[in-house]
Amino acid sequence: MKIVYLVGSLAQESINRRLVQALIELAPEGVEFVEAEIKDLPLYNRDLDGNWPEVATKFKQTVAEADAVLLVTPEHNRTISAALHNAIEWTSRPYGQWALAGKPVATIGASPSGLGTAPAQQHLRGMLQFFNVKLMGQPEGYINASDTGLASGELTESATEFLASWIKAFVEFAKD
Repeated sequence: MKIVYLVGSLAQESINRRLVQALIELAPEGVEFVEAEIKDLPLYNRDLDGNWPEVATKFKQTVAEADAVLLVTPEHNRTISAALHNAIEWTSRPYGQWALAGKPVATIGASPSGLGTAPAQQHLRGMLQFFNVKLMGQPEGYINASDTGLASGELTESATEFLASWIKAFVEFAKD
C-alpha cells in the first residue's frame, strides 16, 4: 500500500514533520510512504489551467497515484496553513478533476497547545467533504506536542502506543 502524505508546515524542523516521521516508523510492514511536497507549489491561479507548472503537475500526479492520503496539519490561527490550503487547491483543479476523489484520507496534526490542531482539522475535514473522499473518522489525531514529547523529539510511551495504533487503524481503514 502506498500512502502519500502532505505536511502542512513548510518548516524543515516542524513538529508535524516529526509527527509524520514517527508514524512512518510505527507503521505496519508493507506500507510505503511518499511525500507530496508542497513547499515549491506556486499559488494556485486559474489562469494556469491548461498550462500548469511542472511542479504542480508532478504534485497532483503523486497524489492521484496514492492508495491513501495522509494530511498532517499544523494549526495557524485556528485553521490549516495557507500552504496546505493551496496544495489542496492544486489537487482539485481543473474543476471536477479531483485527485482526492474517492481516496481514503486521514487527518492528523500536532501543536504545542492542548487543542492539538482540533480546530484546524475540523476546517480541513469540511473542505475534504467537497471532494467525496473516504474520510477516516476515528480515531482522531489531535496531538499535543508538549505532552507527548514530540516537541522535544522524545515520544512518551503512551504517545508511541497511540500513534502506532492510529497509523494501524488508518492502514486498515484504507484497505476496506
